[in-house]
Amino acid sequence: MKAGFVNIFGLPNAGKSTLLNALMEEKLAIVSPKVQTTRHRIKGILTTDQYQVVFSDTPGIITPKYKLHEKMMEAVRGALEDADLALLLVDGKDDWQKAHEIFESLKLTVPAIVLFNKIDLLTKEKLEEGVAFFSAASYAREVMPLSAQSGIPRKKLINAMLKYLPEAAPFFDKEDISDLQTRFFVGELIRETLYELTQDELPYHTAVTIRDYQEKTELCRITADIVVQRETQKVILIGQGGSMIKKIGTAARKSIESFIGQKVYLELFVKVKPKWRDNELYLKEYGY
Repeated sequence: MKAGFVNIFGLPNAGKSTLLNALMEEKLAIVSPKVQTTRHRIKGILTTDQYQVVFSDTPGIITPKYKLHEKMMEAVRGALEDADLALLLVDGKDDWQKAHEIFESLKLTVPAIVLFNKIDLLTKEKLEEGVAFFSAASYAREVMPLSAQSGIPRKKLINAMLKYLPEAAPFFDKEDISDLQTRFFVGELIRETLYELTQDELPYHTAVTIRDYQEKTELCRITADIVVQRETQKVILIGQGGSMIKKIGTAARKSIESFIGQKVYLELFVKVKPKWRDNELYLKEYGY
């Protein structure tokens, strides 16, 4: 039996969450074309009779601008400390040198596989050039081209990872797919809806907290707060005659019902907490 922690690192929007979901064959991490969608370290637990791989999707590596960013980078550092193997994901269309410098700065003490992503958007020559560039890096044990969007070579990638994992007893029960509670994922699905339906910087100014979660036999009742920084943002989220908050609620409810496999009654409230992203107490309350 092999068991170990495989942690995914990369710049914002490299495709880390899409990769985690593809490896798990479950939607655990929210996905958006907007950058910095992932704020927490999200673990996915994949168990068979031969292995247990504990994946971690981590926030994109950035220079912190406020306390929320600092908390996100703490999640990255925590993932560095317990990794048995690092998956270094790079967007093939991004600046390779920048990604290389970020990967070097991690000062990895464990093996790493570089995943050269979004190859469906590259010419054959550019792909070969990119693979050669990262193969020359001292941190790379191997380089694997893939397209997380079009479909990863899942079995091939898992077999490659298992070579670097120790023989060990499982860390989690066979039935577990994450160490996080369902209400966490419910909050993330509401937040994903905000990224889909609201514009510009607004999603980055919002947090979602689950105030009440009651799972009954036929209906799951959920009350959630959407936290914003300014009254003007609250007005936008509520919309004229409550049109926007209704739209958000309907879309989020459908996503949650699909995730938990049960009918949902969802109530959303919008609250203003000025400068919550720089407030230690608020960040702790909101799970950061």
